[in-house]
Amino acid sequence: MKKEYDRLIHSYGEDIIKSEGMQIAKGHMQHGNISVYNHSLSVADTCLGISERLHIKVNKKALIRGALLHDYFLYDWHEKDKSHKWHGFIHAKRALRNAERDFDLGSIEKNMIERHMFPLNIKPPSCRESMILCIADKICAVKEMIS
Repeated sequence: MKKEYDRLIHSYGEDIIKSEGMQIAKGHMQHGNISVYNHSLSVADTCLGISERLHIKVNKKALIRGALLHDYFLYDWHEKDKSHKWHGFIHAKRALRNAERDFDLGSIEKNMIERHMFPLNIKPPSCRESMILCIADKICAVKEMIS
């Protein structure tokens, strides 16, 4: 399945993966020694795995694209800076703003990016893809922090 997930991620997300913003994300750490870029790829892979294992019908293209862009905030949140002091609460909106600027997004991708930090962000996910992303993001974050 890993090869199939990689193929799908690159097929649906190649423009995102090769974008200037994602190249910037390679230089910003997310959790532990994992870059935002690698975290985003891992989350997309985990989203596919959850949907397949649980037999949840999803829009795979939207699932992958939303997962790749969920942390498209484009700054190093570890740096001391008042503009991202409340990173956990604000980065989803910043990621959405940046993603809307750089890519054509559908309603599912927008919902995924904006609501992936539930319950830190008050609005809950309103589609299956967003719920899967919330779970996958937290699974990946825990794995990254303990490895």
